[in-house]
Amino acid sequence: MAFRSRTLPSVLLFAAVCAAAPHSASAQQSAPVVQPGAPGQPSKTLTGKDANLTLPPPTAADIDFMQGMIMHHNQAVLMTSLIASHHASEDVKYIGAKISSSQTQEMEFMKQWLTVRGEPTDMAMPGMPDMDMHGNAMPSMPGMLTPKQMDALTKASGPTFDHLFLTGMIQHHTGALTMVDQLFKKPGAGQDADLFNFATDVDNTQRAEIRIMESILEKTKEKQ
Repeated sequence: MAFRSRTLPSVLLFAAVCAAAPHSASAQQSAPVVQPGAPGQPSKTLTGKDANLTLPPPTAADIDFMQGMIMHHNQAVLMTSLIASHHASEDVKYIGAKISSSQTQEMEFMKQWLTVRGEPTDMAMPGMPDMDMHGNAMPSMPGMLTPKQMDALTKASGPTFDHLFLTGMIQHHTGALTMVDQLFKKPGAGQDADLFNFATDVDNTQRAEIRIMESILEKTKEKQ
């Protein structure tokens, strides 16, 4: 399920070109302002009074959430990339394609959201994947599969692969729900309209996908 915009007004605006000094009123008025679209939707250039809106300053928690969720989604997409070559069932192929499509689009949205605000899209230190941008050890994100789990999934095939994929992705999705919950529990975080819409959609989508995967697991048990 791809990301869908909700009813809150969008304030995700970005002055894409500003050749003169940043405090020049005339430069601000002449610079085109681009409103990035949701995943799968085009961006549009705003003019007139609509272009006078400004970006709300993101909190550190907002930035950490988006950077962390990119890494989180990346592992899920990696897991789905194994399906075609590991003799998965049709049910697993279906849910895997659904997850791959939605989370690939969502990663593009998150990268755009961060780039518009001048923030890096990767929270890891270049060349040091276990360290953050400040040189501190990065804690494991909720639900992420361990190297041992990923290795077992990579080596599995057929029904064994199906079971490991489904239980692993349920674990992974549950971790994403925890990340959304942690974001909204932090004072001042999640107030940006586009971030709020996105995080809420992640929560709704992944809850629905967990139910689908649990149903597939039940069907698998019944056949045994």
